[in-house]
Parts: sequence; structure tokens; C-alpha cells
Amino acid sequence: MLNWDQLNSTCANCRNCDLAGTRTNIVIGRGNPRAPIMFIGEGPGEQEDIRGLPFVGPAGQLLDTLLEALKFKPDEYYIANVVKCRPPNNRVPSEEEAEKCLPYLRNQVSLIRPRIIVCLGSTAAKYVIDRDIKITQIRGRWIEIKKFWIMPTFHPAALLRDQSKKELLFKDMKEVKKKIKELESEESGG
Repeated sequence: MLNWDQLNSTCANCRNCDLAGTRTNIVIGRGNPRAPIMFIGEGPGEQEDIRGLPFVGPAGQLLDTLLEALKFKPDEYYIANVVKCRPPNNRVPSEEEAEKCLPYLRNQVSLIRPRIIVCLGSTAAKYVIDRDIKITQIRGRWIEIKKFWIMPTFHPAALLRDQSKKELLFKDMKEVKKKIKELESEESGG
């Protein structure tokens, strides 16, 4: 397992797939590297590629607003993506691109050791939970894998296209808030 400096350096020098040739910046993550909650999205968009940070474009602003509304503290979460480089035209990462980046994501999970992982959208759910997953069938349900509580839900970008998903995403995030309180209560013996 690489430490944070080694992981950042390895990703910055990565040429394992064609995305390396079109990126402006690698996008590793943002937030507390010891957070109990880890949000995982698909891949960087245009604003993320420019700034080198995940979820800073319109979908990220929506996510930040939602987290603030539900009173998540910034030190409670870390945000990353399946792939660390922007796919051209914000397309879905190919299977090969995702496979080449998965070791970096697994390394991040090992370093952070979150109690809860929130898969934002079908691509994250596919590579974290199961390759044949359908987000519309599984979203909002807790899945426990290797001592991680995993909540698959919609990607905030889906809300920008379809407002009807807003209530469902809000409900799922309320469940995440409830679950982290339960886990913290268990740890403190309460």
C-alpha cells in the first residue's frame, strides 16, 4: 500500500491508459483523509480537471449544498472518483480505464478506512459493489461488504437532468447521516 505522498506521485506520473494524454490535472480527492464517510463518483468533469479537485463543478456544488443542508461536517467525509483523469467530453470511463485506476481507489479506501462508502451513481456502484448492478434497483439500500457499509445512490449530476430524483437522493443521504450516528454510538458504547 502506498502512503498519500506516494499515491499522489504515482497518480501524477500514471500513463496506464489514454486518459493521461488528455488530462489537465489528476484528480485524487478532497476532504478529510481519515473521514468516516467516503463518497465515490465516476470521474472528473471539466471543472475538476481544471482545478485538480473532485466535485467542484455544478454536480459538486449540488452535493456540497446537500451535505450542508443535512449538517454533515467537512471533517466527516472524503470525496474521490473511480478514475483520476477526465474522460473526454465527460463520457463514462471505459472498462479498461476504470480497471487501470481501481488500484488507486482501493489504496485510497485502505488509507482512509471509512466506515461508510457512498457510491454516487451507477459507475461507482458497478466498480465498488457489483459489475452487473442497476442503480435504479439498488439505490437507497445498505450493503455490507468487508466491514464497509455501502450506500448506492444517484450521482448529483443526475439531479441536474432529472429533478424527480432529488427527493430520493436527499432520503438516501439522510440514511447515511443516521447510519454514521448509529456507528459512532456503537463505538462509544452508547
